[in-house]
Amino acid sequence: MPALSSVHVPYAAYLRVYEPLAAFPEPERSHWARYARRERTPTAQDELRRSLADLLPTPPVPVPVHESADAFVAEIDGVVCVCPWRTRLRGWLALEELAEQLPAPLLDAVLPPVVREQAAADYERWRERNPDARPWIRTSVWQVPVRWFALFSDKEREYEPAGPRAAVLRYRTPMVQARRRVARALKTLRDAIDEGQLTEGLVDVGRWLEEFHPRSLVELDYGGLVHVLPGPHLADDRSAADVAAGIAALRAGDGEGAGEAYARLAERWRAVRDRQFAN
Repeated sequence: MPALSSVHVPYAAYLRVYEPLAAFPEPERSHWARYARRERTPTAQDELRRSLADLLPTPPVPVPVHESADAFVAEIDGVVCVCPWRTRLRGWLALEELAEQLPAPLLDAVLPPVVREQAAADYERWRERNPDARPWIRTSVWQVPVRWFALFSDKEREYEPAGPRAAVLRYRTPMVQARRRVARALKTLRDAIDEGQLTEGLVDVGRWLEEFHPRSLVELDYGGLVHVLPGPHLADDRSAADVAAGIAALRAGDGEGAGEAYARLAERWRAVRDRQFAN
């Protein structure tokens, strides 16, 4: 399938779960098995462009009418794993978050109330038929949440500088490792500091991970952020290492070391947020 455009859509980073085919019931398992044999499958940029294209009509279409039959595909140790897009479900979830993030007048201008009300009603009916549904992909705009880095080791960092193709910065880890790191980080945080946003965020991510097959793959992908951040910034980005260092310092009772790790992380992502407001 050809790309919809050669123009890169920036800003979004992703946390994804790839499940082995055995995790899916039939007939979905057979669908993904056939899908994975395709010569080419869509990229994250293709997915984002399709989502943005739905906002162009009048009135806009905030949630696709039909669920996507596409997925990302990865092969781990000879096992085919897929990460379904589920763009319809993610569209409903994003719409709920948008209502909390934008002032009412701006939200009404972007998505009229009648459009949002119809989408909410559609979601309520859909949830009644699909009470256990969950997304395989989480999205963050203009940043990578600190809690996501807690799932990974610096040794799992994969960086490919820009060349004939766009740069890539991602982390991949087995599900069992991601769950173990979340549990350890939560214990350390609860022992060292009061409950806060980082702890609450890790609890939420941990619960989400528990929904998937234990032999899944977890991926943090900088996605479109690599198109707006300079190469030196990406090459020097060791955010997972900083989070691990901060948690290790807290575990050892080294408040100063934890503060230094957090300061490095905060400074790095402050520079990213500055670019957001510059645009």
